[in-house]
Amino acid sequence: MKTSISSPPRFFIHLLLLLLLLLLLLLLLLTISLPSIQCDDLVEQICKKTPFYDLCISTLRSNSNSTDSDVKGLARVMTDFLLANATDTLNYIRAQINQTSDPQMERALAYCAELYIPVVKYNLPQAIDALSKGQFAFASDGISDAAKEADACEKNFSSSMK
Repeated sequence: MKTSISSPPRFFIHLLLLLLLLLLLLLLLLTISLPSIQCDDLVEQICKKTPFYDLCISTLRSNSNSTDSDVKGLARVMTDFLLANATDTLNYIRAQINQTSDPQMERALAYCAELYIPVVKYNLPQAIDALSKGQFAFASDGISDAAKEADACEKNFSSSMK
């Protein structure tokens, strides 16, 4: 039996996804403009150039693959993290759909699920593939599309639940 959710779920995972998407776009730009940058602590140098320094540091340093990575490798670490985050968000949305008895909330959540499915199945996997092939503009476009879908979900959800 479906239960009523007393307040609209907050998509904290979604917010993190948007922030990380912005971070990744910046990493991709760095990859294009600084292909052979070398320094003692590349993670530190890159994160200083982002608007979310603490988030950048904690995300990249939490992954052992980022220790000896170049800029392209760090972008790959971030895209993998984004895909996992988007997948978790989609799973959360689906769980909330199954739990709510509020038709308005169910519609808003279903809309979000429709937006996140292509992000998880196509946009981010294609961006990861493009990144591995050195097609940075295509990867950036795919990530930008994913950010737009996440933003559309948030805006629709917020306006639907007023």
